[in-house]
Amino acid sequence: MRKLILAAVAGTAFALAGCSEKTEDAAATAADAAASDAAANVDAMATGAADAADDAADAVDAGATEAADTAAAAEAEAQDETKAEAKAD
Repeated sequence: MRKLILAAVAGTAFALAGCSEKTEDAAATAADAAASDAAANVDAMATGAADAADDAADAVDAGATEAADTAAAAEAEAQDETKAEAKAD
């Protein structure tokens, strides 16, 4: 009887050990997937930030060009000359 109980306990221990190994494998797989998703999200955010910075730089360039044209037009009118002459000054 003792041998039967000992065998049952040993069998249960092996079954639980195998089950927890499967659980550990599943947890490791889930952790790897979560890390991969996080890395992809960081890459996407970095790309979005770079695109936004490029758009902002383009807007600043356009604004600077417009401001220079407006200043040249004002100078040209004030000095009775063309915009090209005013920009050359």
